[in-house]
Amino acid sequence: MKTYTPKQIANTLDVSTTTLRRYEEQDLIPVVPRTKSNHRFYTPIHFQAFITIRALLKGYDIPIAYEVMRMSKNARFEEVLWLVNEQQYHVQVEKQRVEEILTMIQNADFTKYKNVKLKEYMSIGEAAQIAGVNTSAIRHWEHEGLVHSERNKENGYRMFSISELRKILVISSLRKIVYYIENMKSLLNELDTQNYGKIEHSFQLALKNLNNQLLHQMKGIAELIKYIHFYQEINT
Repeated sequence: MKTYTPKQIANTLDVSTTTLRRYEEQDLIPVVPRTKSNHRFYTPIHFQAFITIRALLKGYDIPIAYEVMRMSKNARFEEVLWLVNEQQYHVQVEKQRVEEILTMIQNADFTKYKNVKLKEYMSIGEAAQIAGVNTSAIRHWEHEGLVHSERNKENGYRMFSISELRKILVISSLRKIVYYIENMKSLLNELDTQNYGKIEHSFQLALKNLNNQLLHQMKGIAELIKYIHFYQEINT
């Protein structure tokens, strides 16, 4: 059986041997054998495990990629496949959401979103539920001057108008591609003046990123399937 030194695999995958050891310490790969002189050596299934980890990390968040590898190591393959399937569903939902918000921006009569009739003013909880974010995120955006609320005269609670809700929806969709507060403020100013060119470009970039994420997820799944088949072959 072919074997590999840590340096050989590290060079092939363009990572450090420290990274390989970290994956081992995180319990992401099968047990690593040792030589008589106590040096690590890897077999083809370890090589495929490392390839799979690197592929998954391009399309999935680190906790998900790590959980997939840990479950695979314990032969929980059905759970693994359902988990990656769920993550693809999340990408699809986010894509639909971005497309809906882009359409909403272009719609001058913004009185309804996802078949929910909007009130003139909404509480922070209602705004968060509609936008699919935490109330803490809205408070942070308000602190940064991205959105503004008014206070309910009776109880002092924050109230957000429809126009501010629209900003919240835009921020929630573009926060992964618009990294600087001033850039986001500029886009929101464009929204106020109904100059949608830059905003539409940003949304198209968001959609492109989601498409790329889906592609990387599919590539990760392809390597995962190879790993699962490899694992099953040597354990039957």
